[in-house]
Amino acid sequence: MTEDKPTKPRWKPDPSKLPAVGPDGVRLLSGGNPQIAKGDGEGPVRAYLAAMPGWKRAIGQEIDLLVGAAVPDVRKAVRWNAPFWGRDGAGWMLSLSCTARYVKVSFLNGSGLRPPPPVASKHDAVRYLHVFEAEGLDEARMRDWIAQAFALPGMAMF
Repeated sequence: MTEDKPTKPRWKPDPSKLPAVGPDGVRLLSGGNPQIAKGDGEGPVRAYLAAMPGWKRAIGQEIDLLVGAAVPDVRKAVRWNAPFWGRDGAGWMLSLSCTARYVKVSFLNGSGLRPPPPVASKHDAVRYLHVFEAEGLDEARMRDWIAQAFALPGMAMF
């Protein structure tokens, strides 16, 4: 006579503990920041922007359009799961990332902007703008800051 062994229930992951997945199957890190591989050029930046969740995608795409309109020779890249905009030989001027409640726009030499973006950093030169869904992006202010940022030296991280 054979004895039936009790079978263990198969382990199933708790869906609430799995990493979030954004559009196009891109893994979203904490706060919904897309995990995009390091890369240079338009492609990685577009992949990042397309993977931004919900309302944040429109903010990212608007910033990209404003930078492109103001700076025809802009250089784009993704570094540290964030898109960067800059110029060859001048460094990076601008970056952004997603948090749970807002899009964080980083002006890498923002202390030189007038008026400076409202949020200070532990790095003296860096200033942040937090864009919340309810407020949206002040296009005129952003256009002015972009023009100022690209007139200043950037942060060398090429």
